[in-house]
Amino acid sequence: MNFEELLLQARAGEERAVIGILELYKPLLIKASILNGSFDEDLYQELCITLLKCIKQFGI
Repeated sequence: MNFEELLLQARAGEERAVIGILELYKPLLIKASILNGSFDEDLYQELCITLLKCIKQFGI
């Protein structure tokens, strides 16, 4: 499945597609969640929420 199909399914509420996108971007989310050399769990969760919101707004 390509990214466009994954995104369309995620926008339609398909849970497996949403999880797939979160897993795809997990390394980047983790990297962005490191502050002062420590992993910030709250920041990671906020970034995940932001990504979920962006899925719904992303235009294809």
